[in-house]
Amino acid sequence: MPVHDVEGLRPTTDRVKETLFNWLATDVRHSRCLDVFAGSGSLGFEALSRYASYVMMIEQEPKAARQLQQNLQTLQCTQAQVVCRDALQVLQQPCTEPFELVFLDPPFRKELLSQVIPLLEQQGWLADSALIYLERENEGTPPVIPANWQLLKDKQAGQVCYQLYLRERPSP
Repeated sequence: MPVHDVEGLRPTTDRVKETLFNWLATDVRHSRCLDVFAGSGSLGFEALSRYASYVMMIEQEPKAARQLQQNLQTLQCTQAQVVCRDALQVLQQPCTEPFELVFLDPPFRKELLSQVIPLLEQQGWLADSALIYLERENEGTPPVIPANWQLLKDKQAGQVCYQLYLRERPSP
């Protein structure tokens, strides 16, 4: 798949992606996936290749979003949608169909995770037992994780730290 050279675009490395999808081996098929900072779309396209039922890719950089759309057209893929908007604006809207699998791999050094995570919970973006993948730089301050997110996996590769969480239904 072609990928535009866009400032700040940092696709997940093949090694990290392989580990992630090994973790998710039985969880991708038939799931609704949300790729919040899609960038090159590598996580969303991998989910589609593993039979996700639907993938929403949010990417604010117009050039990258156009490339994602072209790649979907090339693949004649109808189970995915590209939303070319700022992720924070999109996630501030209530979600009527929650997602079972969410990828959060924002541009580094912008502290976006700490803004995005509460919105996912508050606006209904997460299914009760959603899996949430977080990728961030090692040197940054870790985001505050909701009490109902259980850490399943935690790994590091070079400057990158990545985790997989299971969301449990919040207590009333």
